Order: sequence, then C-alpha cells, then structure tokens
Amino acid sequence: MSDKLRQAALDYHSHPVPGKTRIALSKSTVTQYDLSLAYTPGVAEPVKEIAHDPINAYRYTNKSNLVAVITNGTAVLGLGNVGALASKPVMEGKAALFKRFADIDVFDIEIDCNDPKELVETIVRIAPTFGGINLEDIKAPECFYVEEELKKRLPIPVLHDDQQGTAIVVAAALLNALELQGKELAKVKMVCLGAGAAGIATMTLLCKLGAHSENILLVDRKGVIHSDRSDLTPEKQKFAAKTNKQTLSDAMHGADVLIGVSGPALVTKEQIVTMAENPVVFALSNPTPEILPEEIMEVRSDCIIATGRSDYANQVNNVLCFPYLFRGALDVRAKTINEAMQLAAVYAIKELAKEPILEEVLAAYNLKHKLVFGPEYLLPKPVDPRLKEKVSAAVAEAAIKSGVASV
Repeated sequence: MSDKLRQAALDYHSHPVPGKTRIALSKSTVTQYDLSLAYTPGVAEPVKEIAHDPINAYRYTNKSNLVAVITNGTAVLGLGNVGALASKPVMEGKAALFKRFADIDVFDIEIDCNDPKELVETIVRIAPTFGGINLEDIKAPECFYVEEELKKRLPIPVLHDDQQGTAIVVAAALLNALELQGKELAKVKMVCLGAGAAGIATMTLLCKLGAHSENILLVDRKGVIHSDRSDLTPEKQKFAAKTNKQTLSDAMHGADVLIGVSGPALVTKEQIVTMAENPVVFALSNPTPEILPEEIMEVRSDCIIATGRSDYANQVNNVLCFPYLFRGALDVRAKTINEAMQLAAVYAIKELAKEPILEEVLAAYNLKHKLVFGPEYLLPKPVDPRLKEKVSAAVAEAAIKSGVASV
C-alpha cells in the first residue's frame, strides 16, 4: 500500500470521530412521557411479555434485526493472528457492510480467547441478545469446530463467512465462468490451492452443486492432499485423493479450474501454460493474488480470470452474499442457514449477473460502457440494489420450503 493510501485509510478511521459505526435511537426520547415508556415504568411491560414467552423478544426488542459479528482475531484478512483488539476495525467494517447493503444492525464483538471450547461457551452465553451470529476471521481448523458446535446449540442462524460466504460467491462465479467456457462442473478437473476454511468450504459446496470429489485436488503448504499422507485433519481427509501427483505443478497439469485461496505469488506462468484449453483461474488471495491477471494473459488468451480485488474485473467479494443471507434468514426468523438457503443464494447471484446492468451501478463505478454477462462480468457489482431484493427473497423462500422458518 502506498504511503498516501495508508494515511488516507488512517484518516478515514480516525476523523471526524474514531471508528466506523455508532448506535442510533429508533424511538422518540424527547419528552418525559417518552422516557417513561422507554425505561421505567413502561419498560416493565415488554419484560413481562418476554418472560411469559421468549418469542416476544422478536416483537419488543431489536433482536429480530440484530446480528453479532464475532471473532477472536486469529486469522484476520491477510494479516494472520493479530489478536482480538487489532481485529476490531475489520469487524466494524463488516458491521458497516451489513447496514449499508441489508439494513441489518450489528454489534461487533472481539473475544480474547484462543481455546475453541471456551470460545463456543462465550458465544452461547451472549447469543440471546441476537437474531443471528456471523463468525469472522477464526483460524482453521478451530473455525470448523466452533461453527458446528454453535449450530448444534443455538436456535438462530450461524454463519462463518470465511467458509460459507466465500464458497457461495466463488460457486456463483464459477458456474457462470464454466458456462462461458463450454464446460460442465461435473466433468472439470479442479485444483484448489489453499486448504483452510475457505478452500474446504468452497470445495464442499461445489460438490453439492455437482462437482465430483475424484476430480478435485486440494493443495496445502506441503503439496497435494493425497491418501498416503498421515498429517491430515479430518476436514482435509475428506478430500484426500488417490493420486501420484505431489506438487502444485503436478496438480495443475491438465486442470480446467484453479481456485486460489492461499497466499501471494504462489502460482507461476509456467504452471498456467500447462492447464487445459479454456481454463478458469480464480486467484483470490488479497491484496496480492496467487498470480496477477496480466501475468496470466501473457501466456493464456483463452482464460477467464477472477480475483479478490476491486481494480480487476470479476471481483469475488463476500459482500455479494452475507448481508442477504442474513436478511433473508432474519425476515422469516430462520433457525439456521442450511444447505438449501446457501444454494438458493448461489443461483440468485449467478442469475443476476445475466440481467442488464442498471445505470446507477454504472455511475457508481464511473463506467462509460455497458457491462454485459461475459468473461469480464461474471458477478453482479456489490452496489447493485437488486441483490437485496433477489438474493434475500431466494434465501427466505428456501428457508420456508426447507422447514427452518418460524414465520
């Protein structure tokens, strides 16, 4: 990051007041009468109603539109284990996105705890406050345990955005890219570079959409995850391949798809050359991709490319997903975010990219030319207002049809 941009970011976060979020009142507190309703004695009445039936919390408090964004700061962006307090700007940013795109209120909660069992207990104890829990930036493999335990124990939606959020947006983009390349998900040979939360969740979701695990090679720091390795976590073991391929170069030879959710500059042009005709490369490490798009285009003119960056075409951005997953879930008071709801989000995002882009979206990006579905427009832009309508509605409908909605 340039010195100028660094200072601009620091100024943005510090002026005119520190941070990016604040609490606003939703009811009048001007008169003495207002205050007698807001607090004592009037507040006793909703208290009694909720004590009589806990479901009344959704009627008389902000629970129905309040999500907790929770982390312990062990896997923050590309910065790693910076700790709970240092993660707060990111969690405030997530809160801002929830409000901006889906009008959902958020308390960001940074928990100083590295023990996954204690972390679960802490979250369970504070959960009654919220209508949903968004886990963020918790390192693997602990994140898998934390999410699964919370889903078992809480009657509200729980999502680890680094897992499901990433997986949903990648899946929507990949389905469109493969359609453009004339390939089928069930038949393509796929390499996933990165076997943490995002990589494993993405491969799991793609298998639910029709990919075959025998066509997938997962690659971590030690190379291809294969059945002869004895150092695999249970999550990695599910993708252990029976293969003699050992390295990333081995894996990429003849591959149709490369999805990178790992680190900067790990892929070479020479490796890209060995991929199959009409390949798809999603180099999603941020801010520095596994390989830059211009490097790919030097050696492959037939490749469809996506990154995690806004200054290239096809930004794979979780903001296309998580606000609307929760909006749809909260609107029907869903007890969980299940597979049906996730798949509904994939298809809704996928199809919106094929609709004519709105003039207001072009204006927001200062674009002079129309964007049309194609190799450089696989996904809707984050400011497209139709995301809230279409994705949220699809998620809510899926929740109702799958029996997890409460209203």
